[in-house]
Amino acid sequence: MITTPLTADLLHGATELEPTERGLRPHRLPKTVVERYADQHLTLMEAQPSGVRVAVVTTARSVTLEVHATRVAYRGLERARGALDVVVDGTMLGSYPLTQGDLVELDMQTGTTTFAAGTSDQVTVIDLPPGEKTIEIWLPHNEQVDLVALHSDAPVRPAPRSGPVWLNHGSSISQGSNATSPTRIWPAVAARNAGAQLHNLGFGGSALVDPFVARVMRDLPADLISVKFGINVVNLDAMRLRTFVPAVHGFLDTIRDGHPTTPLLVVSPIFCAIHEDTPGPGAVDPATFGTDTVKFIASGTRGDTANGRLTLQVVRQALEELVDRRSDDPNLHYLDGRTLYGETDARRHPLPDALHPDTSTHALMGERFAEIAFGKAGAFSDPGADV
Repeated sequence: MITTPLTADLLHGATELEPTERGLRPHRLPKTVVERYADQHLTLMEAQPSGVRVAVVTTARSVTLEVHATRVAYRGLERARGALDVVVDGTMLGSYPLTQGDLVELDMQTGTTTFAAGTSDQVTVIDLPPGEKTIEIWLPHNEQVDLVALHSDAPVRPAPRSGPVWLNHGSSISQGSNATSPTRIWPAVAARNAGAQLHNLGFGGSALVDPFVARVMRDLPADLISVKFGINVVNLDAMRLRTFVPAVHGFLDTIRDGHPTTPLLVVSPIFCAIHEDTPGPGAVDPATFGTDTVKFIASGTRGDTANGRLTLQVVRQALEELVDRRSDDPNLHYLDGRTLYGETDARRHPLPDALHPDTSTHALMGERFAEIAFGKAGAFSDPGADV
């Protein structure tokens, strides 16, 4: 077997790579940004490599990727493990759940944390198709991993990057919460359907109109850009309308400093019944502790939008009006998130925890986004190369 050093040119979708004792740890925010601005939760989320994949061209019939994962679990709550998804020439070959790695376990009732060390996973794919092919190994969207080694029975070289680079920022829904594997999160579904190169800056609990994220997006290469705001601002009760609107303006202004004419799509929240007309903060429903499905609730008062309190309905109206006010920007567009998942969908495909879509709903959203945004006359239908 041939062991190939894992280097930046073999990875797509990472912002930075950190050398560790085991190998390389992909990050989705630069170290300088994390050290200065990020809180503990964002630090955890940005190190989970949603959308990041090892991409090589090879004639190999067998490939092994060794990774060491660190997962966060919640006591009393069963959650699917992270997985490696293997895609060959654009076709899904298989999904391989991780079984090893370190464990950080949180007790939501007491706030205590325990740690258990584990070993590395070696995921081997055999009987690959003959001849030269492009292999993408998508890393877990919900667990931090150190890339330890790549082994193959034939040499590998970096896969060329094809298709427009789509830079997406959003919440845990964009990171992929509740999806069972990394290619099944809605941005990955949309990107693969549209032939785009995904760079995913979806951060669980952290789509909070942070200026430092806007600066990162300003400086990253991108042919297409989308930002999806609302749910985290509401469920953290983080802003009022007076501060939210100018913050979004400033976020967009910063992106435009680096990407003045790139198609830029502002996406409002998908339908979420608990916060449609009830402000945050959000909370875990104590009645669901110890059950198979912990659910979320809104702890504000229904209909209370006094003093600029935000609900999803208020946020949607604010974002639509904000984009209208920026009509001098012909490449700025608005998409109502309910076109991806609306009230009718909620009756057919309810959110299991009242906040995050399941795998089939991620697929539904990704397919719709590809059709709406990348389709004829969509915001991303004719991307320019403003890098």
